[in-house]
Amino acid sequence: MLTDTAVKTAKAKEKAYRLADSEGLFIHVMPTGKKFWRMRYRSQGKEQTLTFGPYPAVSLRDARSMRDNAKDMIRQGIDPAQTGKLVHGLSFAREEDSFEKVAREWYAQRKDLWRPRHAHDVLHSLERDVFPIIGSLPPAEINARVVLHVLKQIEDRGAIETAHRIRQRMSDVFVHAIATGRADNDPATIVKAALRPVQRGHQPAITDLAQAREMIGHVESRAAHPVTLLAFRLLYLTAVRPGEIRGALWNEFQDLDGAEPLWVIPAERMKIKRDHIVPLTPQAVAVVNALRPFTERWAHLFPNTRRPKTVMSENALGYLLNRAGYHGRHVPHGFRSTFSSTMNERYPQDHAVIELMLAHVSRDKVAGAYNRALHLPRRRELAQLWNDLILEGQLSVDRLLGARRAASLIS
Repeated sequence: MLTDTAVKTAKAKEKAYRLADSEGLFIHVMPTGKKFWRMRYRSQGKEQTLTFGPYPAVSLRDARSMRDNAKDMIRQGIDPAQTGKLVHGLSFAREEDSFEKVAREWYAQRKDLWRPRHAHDVLHSLERDVFPIIGSLPPAEINARVVLHVLKQIEDRGAIETAHRIRQRMSDVFVHAIATGRADNDPATIVKAALRPVQRGHQPAITDLAQAREMIGHVESRAAHPVTLLAFRLLYLTAVRPGEIRGALWNEFQDLDGAEPLWVIPAERMKIKRDHIVPLTPQAVAVVNALRPFTERWAHLFPNTRRPKTVMSENALGYLLNRAGYHGRHVPHGFRSTFSSTMNERYPQDHAVIELMLAHVSRDKVAGAYNRALHLPRRRELAQLWNDLILEGQLSVDRLLGARRAASLIS
């Protein structure tokens, strides 16, 4: 394989020559001294050559990334040479006509209509998942197979909701390109039916972060018993199942005054082979501590308000959502989908750790072995990131409880 030094020091000869890297990639050194990255591959039984661009404008690292992207397309039956030079750097389109330029123009016209966090999410998703692959291409040269290729890479990391969301954003960009005379059709609309469907089943969930925050604000402004409101908050902060919240025992919480507080849910209550460990953030600890005046005398954090020796009704949290107008739109269990969708979109490299935080048991033996590791430091970091995201704009615990604190102690 080549090194940066080998490419940089390659001298011109009387005839052009090649220095091979790997998997068909090579640097073509011309008699003039100019150097071009190229890749050899076979399509329909014939040898083809792609040119990625000149060195040093295209680095060794960039060239390898382009090669990998091109080979992925070839495996899917897409010939890069016949689809508008699909790898970033293959096409040197005029900047004003590139997909990235059009997308940023579309974004600039709409960002003032969105909340700042949502505006950031929109642009970040395009910068992360779309621009590196097709950002340099003119919208008119991008067809449905290319769009599907972009979206399938998102699906492959398990972010199904994100793939659908980015498809809609790409579609809006293509519509803008059509309106400004830089495209004739919207291939992102064509591929909608080819994406994997979002599996909601009988657990409706709001997975868009901005909408989830809005829902929480509505719910927490409702008149409700403070213990129910605190259960609701601990539910979405920890992303555990509603049954695990209802059955939470005071003796399951450890080191609440220390640097690394934990909630250890016993395996028998989880119905899995190991205890489920939930690293607690300062926000989650604040919820637990706010419960002490109400329920510390009982075994459970969330006892039934009428029969405190038993646990909270399994319908209490659902009724709270329904009264706020979210019947059929979001259920308590749905916060697990909100958490999964949001965190997998932002931190796809942490997919296995996110699954571990959800106590999902993998059927894959290799993944299962990985999940036996605790990864507590990273789980704590991700929990903090999630809590900061979901609590943006929400009431503090003290303001959430307000005057209800003294008037609603469980007797």
